Parts: sequence; structure tokens; C-alpha cells
Amino acid sequence: MRGQYTEFEHKMKKTVDVLVNEFATLRAGRANVAVLDRIQVDYYGVPTPIAQIASVATPEPRTLTIQPWDVSALKLIEKAIQTSDLGINPQNDGKIIRLMFPQLTEERRRDLVKQVSRFGEDAKVAIRNVRREAIEQYKNMKKKSEITEDDLKIAEKDFQELTDKYCGEIDALASKKEKELMEL
Repeated sequence: MRGQYTEFEHKMKKTVDVLVNEFATLRAGRANVAVLDRIQVDYYGVPTPIAQIASVATPEPRTLTIQPWDVSALKLIEKAIQTSDLGINPQNDGKIIRLMFPQLTEERRRDLVKQVSRFGEDAKVAIRNVRREAIEQYKNMKKKSEITEDDLKIAEKDFQELTDKYCGEIDALASKKEKELMEL
């Protein structure tokens, strides 16, 4: 019976992994290649991640350079960055695009902390939805007399423990990211 829990625990782990990736895309004042992960370039009519059509590097702590393999993609990449929510104006020298990450203002830091909180809450809601789905499945099994009332109670307790574990992990990740954002 407990072997069936793994499907739901896997979904909870996946939710935490998605949250970690979302946190990585938040700009924390330092150049981080992951901030470009959500930006898609319309490359020959196909939405394409920047990393698939260009070389991305961090030559300095506050600078990202993007060098497309196809020079004709330079303007497309520049346009995609400008229309994104990144908040940085790209500098194009005809061969390379440079992104200069300014020091974050106090206001921007607070906005990012709110975003971290929102991402964390969304992840916890997703975890609770997995718990609800799991308990519903076990209630249906009880209705069909596949499991006993005691089995159902044990499963509900176990799923609550899993939920608490992963929600705690999410809170810890969010707290760590908030501290990182608020550091000067």
C-alpha cells in the first residue's frame, strides 16, 4: 500500500523542483544565466530559448554576454529581452549583447520578495492539491472496499505528514531566497 504513495510524493518533489527553478530565474543583483530561461526568441517562427541559439556567459559578476551563433538572431534576442519582464535594457554592439545588472533598489528588492512569497504560496497550494488528490483516491478505494477504514486513516495521516514536510521545505527555500534578495 505505501508503495502507492511514491506517485504522490514524486509529484510533491516535482513541485519543489519547479519552485527552485522559478527562484533561480529571479534577478538578485548578480548576473545569473538562469534569468534568461523564461525568455523565448521567435527564431524562424519557433519560440526558442536563448541558450539554444546563443552562447551565454558571465564575464563579470554583474554582466551577462549573449553571443548568438547566427548573427541574424541578434536583433531577435535583443527584442525578446526588451519585451520580457527582466527589466534590463540590452546593449547590442553588433556581435554580442551585454546585459548589465544594476544594484537592486530597495523597492525592487521588496517587489522580488513579494514575488518569492507568491511563488512559495503557489507551490504550497500545488502540494495541498496533490494531498487532496491522493486522499480522494484512497476514499474511492475505501468506497470500493479495496481498503479498510483504518487504512484510509493511516493514509490520510501519512499524506498530511508528506504535505507538512514539503511545505516546510518550501518555506525554508523561500526564506533563504528572501534573505539573498535583501542582502546589500
